[in-house]
Amino acid sequence: MPAKRKRNYRREYLQYHAKPAQKKRRAARNRIRRTLEATGRVAKGDGRDVHHVDGNPLNESRRNVRVISRSANRKMNKRKGKR
Repeated sequence: MPAKRKRNYRREYLQYHAKPAQKKRRAARNRIRRTLEATGRVAKGDGRDVHHVDGNPLNESRRNVRVISRSANRKMNKRKGKR
């Protein structure tokens, strides 16, 4: 069995997380989470995720956003073939 490669977080950040498009997507996810915290629909550490029905975090319409358990949200993403 081959040895598992050590994860290079710096390279991962530079190649993916530092891109302007990804920064906008992350900011949109954080913005909607803060909005829902302010309205009381979620709380920090409650084990729930904000789920975007169409998978697009830039779409912040009420119809597109649901609060579901963290495990259910992770399962949905696996079913779609996303990681």
